[in-house]
Formats: sequence, structure tokens, C-alpha cells
Amino acid sequence: MFEPKDETLIKKMHQKFDPTMDGIASLLKEYSAEYDAERMNKAYNLAMKAHLHQKRHSGEPYLLHVISVAKILAGLRMDENTIIAGLLHDVVEDTDFQLEDIRDEFGSEVSLLVDGVTKISGLKYQSKEEQQAETFRKMLLSMASDVRVIIIKFADRLHNMRTLDYVPERKRPRIARETRDIYASLAHRFGIASVKWELEDLALKHIHPKNYAELVNKVQLSREERERYIKSITVPINQEMAKSNIKITISGRAKSLASIYHKMKKRNRPFEEIYDLMAIRIIVDKVEECYYALGIVHSLFNPVYDRFKDYIAMPKINGYQSLHTTVVGPQGKMVEIQIRTKTMHMLAEDGIAAHWKYKQANADEDENIEKAINWVKDLLNRQISNEGSDEFMEDLKIDLFHDEVFLFTPRGDLFKLPMGSSAIDFAYAVHTNVGNHCIGAKVNGKIVPLRTTLSSGDQVEIITSQNQKPSQDWINFVKTSKARHWIKKYLREVQEVQTR
Repeated sequence: MFEPKDETLIKKMHQKFDPTMDGIASLLKEYSAEYDAERMNKAYNLAMKAHLHQKRHSGEPYLLHVISVAKILAGLRMDENTIIAGLLHDVVEDTDFQLEDIRDEFGSEVSLLVDGVTKISGLKYQSKEEQQAETFRKMLLSMASDVRVIIIKFADRLHNMRTLDYVPERKRPRIARETRDIYASLAHRFGIASVKWELEDLALKHIHPKNYAELVNKVQLSREERERYIKSITVPINQEMAKSNIKITISGRAKSLASIYHKMKKRNRPFEEIYDLMAIRIIVDKVEECYYALGIVHSLFNPVYDRFKDYIAMPKINGYQSLHTTVVGPQGKMVEIQIRTKTMHMLAEDGIAAHWKYKQANADEDENIEKAINWVKDLLNRQISNEGSDEFMEDLKIDLFHDEVFLFTPRGDLFKLPMGSSAIDFAYAVHTNVGNHCIGAKVNGKIVPLRTTLSSGDQVEIITSQNQKPSQDWINFVKTSKARHWIKKYLREVQEVQTR
């Protein structure tokens, strides 16, 4: 039973947070006629009861956090059960409520989602690193069964990062690095650009606060000039497309702060000397209109050699599709232009979350979701024989941190591998046995060493011999976690035989 002071607090909480819940309800009604207001309110009231006396570092009621997580999920157009799990995601970890309570009230689907997000507790580990690895391992296992687990975790981490200023200063860099290294990279892997960019910018704010503040100031100061420049490009494109009666939505923006910062570091240039700071996005209705718009752009502005990418014909590994071209605009400044359809744009912004939304109306999306999480299952399967948490985290980061190259077999089969991959990486991508027995490779018809770095568009043929075995030297130049895993596995087995 609540005490009288609790009833007073509950009344105040309702007055403060009910409008926020109404906002979530409005978002839900935009796309779901089956939204159950009574069930959602029941979850809201349970969350309020569970977190009634808890406070955030900011001094705000803890309820604000779980409502904010639910609102982020609603903004991603997630389904009702996911949003309810977002409201309840900290109940089991931080209060006296149990998973059974959630299952009894909201069903097994919600309880499984909450369990997948809940950190591992009650177990003892030798180090924080081991605990972190096991937490991520559990999260990935849950995600392999239901990808909504990671989407809830993204929403949770995003709100935590938005409020990181209230966390003790000594803790912020560690949390920010974990966010950048794992969560932002996972968001990229699942194609959720809207989450990825914000997480990276917020991480930069706490890892390099001075650089972040300087960039914010410089981007803001250059805003009016940038808007004028973007208009000088978008107006002629709009005019030319209108002549063909093709409707487009065109917008321009500065690239994310984290992206600008990485360009400055990579090129060792100050802000003023980074010219491709802007991106213009053209959105059309049909795929064929993407290529027509590309022709218009190239007729108006000179394209930059070797800066065109067709991710429509060859989507990125996370499903991203768009045409990318860099052109020389007025005043000799370079600007990137991205061209895509409305559907491609939604998938580019919300990634696997958008696939999940479409799944409710289109069973074919099951295949897209399965493709998106296949790498998770592959990673976890390889971990069965791993010896420790360090190995797991290293493999996870290798799988997350990379740009891609597109490679082909002589038969035309397409493989997508990390930038910098060698012929050995390609061999293991084809099959473990091909990797274990490769002795050489033909790239575009020419025999090359196994350590040769491959480039997009290369045709690769692996030469094998049953007498060939993996070498310790291979570890020094392979880029994929799969190749690294199987090489190490073979070397461990050889060592075990020799020490018997």
C-alpha cells in the first residue's frame, strides 16, 4: 500500500509526465490503428510505481528516463510491445519487481525484451572488462532471437548520453568511449544513421570537449554562409528537375561534428581547410529517378573523379542504399550529394527499426531482418570456442569498425569485406576450408601474394592446396574477425598436439 506522501508524489508525477505520454500516444497513432491505450497506461503506471522514489544524477525523477526511452522508440516507429519494454527496461535491474511480474501483466514477449536489455547481475567477474564482455554477449544473444533488444538499448544509451553532463565528470570519458566504440558502431551496423550520428557527436563532446566546443562554434558561425552556398546548388537542381515534372525533396546540411572532426584528424587539416563539410540530399519517388537526378547534377556541376558510389546497385552490408557523388560547386568548393528514394531514405535513417515496422505489413521483411543479424549469429557461433572476454570484445570491435570494399568471384558472386582486407580474408569469407588451404590468389587475372590488399571491384580467385596450412604470420595482416578466429583456432590446436 502507498503511504499518503506517496499518493501526493504520484499525483505530482501524473501532472508532470502525462503530457509526455500523450506525445508518445500521438506518435503511435500515426502508424498503428491497433494501439492499446489502456495497456500502455498500465505499463506507465507500473514504471511510475517501480521508480517512484528514484532520482537521476540531474535530480529529476527516474521516471523521466524511461519515458524518454519510450519516446525515442515511438519516434523510431517501433511496435507497442517494444515501447512498453522501453518503459519497463530498468524495472527488473533497479527495483524489487521481477520478470515474472512483467510476464504476468504484459506477456512473455515484453518480458523477454526486458530480460534481453537487463545487465547481467548477481554474478562475480574478475574484472570490469569481463563483466562488460558478458553483458554484451548476453545482449547479442538476445538480439539474435529478437533484434528489438538492441533497438531498446540504443534508445536507452541515447537518452543517457543526452544527460551525461549530470554524471560525475570522471566517469564521462569511459562511458563516452564505450558509446563511440560499441553502440554508435552497432547503430551503423544496423543502418540506424539518426542514432549513430547523435551518439558519435555526444561521445565526442565528452572525449574531446575542447575540440567539440570549437567545432560547435565554428559550424554555427558558418551557418548563414553555408545556407547561402547550399541554396546556390539546390536552386538550379530544382529548376532542372521541374522541367521534367519530377517531384523531389532537396535539402542541405553540415555533416556531423564527429564526421568533421575525423576528417580534420585524418587529413591533418584545420576546419577552414576541410571543404567537403556539406551534404545535399535529393529524395525522389522511384529508383529510375535517382539516376536521372544524378545526370542532372553532373550536367550542372563537375563531378570529382573517383568519388562516385552506387550503393543502390550494390547496397552496403547494413542495407543502406543511395547514390553518392561529390561535385565541384560554385567558388570551387566540393560538396557531397546523396540521391535516394523515400523508402531508401527511411531505411537509411532508421535502418533495422524501419525493417521491423515494415515487417508488420510485409512478411518479406523477415528476410531483411535475418540478413541484418546474421553477422551476430556468426560472431556468437565463433565465440563457443573462444578462451576469454578479451577475444570476444576484440572480435566484436573488428566486426564493427570498418568501411567496405565490394569484391567478386570469377562466377560473379559478390562479397563485402572491410576496407584493407587481404586475399586471405576473401578466402575465409568464401569458406573456412578455402581459407585454411589457400596458397595464392588471382586478382583481376594476375597472380598476387596472399597479403595483397583488395580494392572495390576486384575479381578474386583463390588458389588452394591440401598441403597448405594457416601460418602465424597471417594474423599480422588479416582484417576480418572470421579469418582471425579460424587462424588462431588452427594454431591453438597445433600447439595442443605438440604439448601432449
